[in-house]
Amino acid sequence: MNSTAADSGTQREAAPRVTKQRMAVSGALEELTDFVSAQELYRWLHERGQKVSLATVYRILQSMADDGVVDVLRSNDGESVYRQCEAAEHHHHIVCRSCGTAVEIEAPSIEDWTRQVAAQHGFTQPGHTIEIFGLCAECSAAADAD
Repeated sequence: MNSTAADSGTQREAAPRVTKQRMAVSGALEELTDFVSAQELYRWLHERGQKVSLATVYRILQSMADDGVVDVLRSNDGESVYRQCEAAEHHHHIVCRSCGTAVEIEAPSIEDWTRQVAAQHGFTQPGHTIEIFGLCAECSAAADAD
């Protein structure tokens, strides 16, 4: 008799189903370079004739975020916005408060600090999210010119 994962009490992470809707969302994120909200992505897809519900867009984006395929930030009004990850490993962002330009950055000193702080308090396997906000060079120059 063959033993299955369910029989042994272990679970395997299931790969996300590759559906037409998931392929449409993924394709759209490949074309779009800026962060977009789920609603903006939904409108973009529908303008191009893609049949996908808003609920499905939200569900796929959350799944992609959980899988580390998309970056998620909070916009100034608190809405989640998404962009396809450019970096394969853990990273952070510096985001322009004015135009929304985001740059992926690596911060090894933050990674070291996070592990040290966690260890000092008896924690293991720490995780964190760090986003830095400021003005990009173009928006700074525009602000200085005003």
